[in-house]
Amino acid sequence: MRKQSEKFGTEIITETVGKVDLSSRPFKFWVENKEGKEPQTADAIIIATGASARRLNLPGEDKYWQNGISACAVCDGAVPIFRNKPLVVIGGGDSAAEEAIFLTKYGSHVTVLVRKDALRASKTMAKRLLAHKKVTVRFNTVGGEITGDSRGLMSHMVFKDVKTGSEEKVEANGLFYAVGHDPATALFKNQIDTDDEGYIITKPGTSYTNIEGVFAAGDVQDKRYRQAITSAGMFTPVLYFFLTH
Repeated sequence: MRKQSEKFGTEIITETVGKVDLSSRPFKFWVENKEGKEPQTADAIIIATGASARRLNLPGEDKYWQNGISACAVCDGAVPIFRNKPLVVIGGGDSAAEEAIFLTKYGSHVTVLVRKDALRASKTMAKRLLAHKKVTVRFNTVGGEITGDSRGLMSHMVFKDVKTGSEEKVEANGLFYAVGHDPATALFKNQIDTDDEGYIITKPGTSYTNIEGVFAAGDVQDKRYRQAITSAGMFTPVLYFFLTH
């Protein structure tokens, strides 16, 4: 994708923007470590800063991240290390239910850990999840220490009962977090319309924000698909706008 962009004349500069001013056009932005200098300007800005999956900082998480632990079942669920293996999903909302059901295509069994005594998912999704033969939902349960095998892959984790405090070490070759994402919008705080969770609000079906000339694409405004190609696809109408105005 980068090569394709460069083929059509795109100049790619690898810098970190530390400050922006969207109050008037041309928009101003400052590169980190160069904020004392004159700002650079742009007639239009596409915000595609993404969102980061929330982590739980469980013991062993850093060691087995991407070696058994993931925050995207759709992205990683079909990886061979998860085939016909016991898998775990942490979360109680619609996303957790969707990811757990998706993982039943690949894993031998899926256990969903829910901190509270009820699912937050919609009634329809909760019913589907609880009725699935390859899914076990464990309420009042959280994750504990994660351990692995000689290959450096996750093999076990601890389940903790939040009411009794009891712990159980179980076999688990995959752990998927479904506890939400945090959009990377701090740079634009109080300058552009966002929802209660910080996602940039765009006009339905478009990449248009409330500021003319400022567009948003990808995870920074998309809570559903969370895929890189979604962001790329959203650029198409924006680029068409640039080419025809």
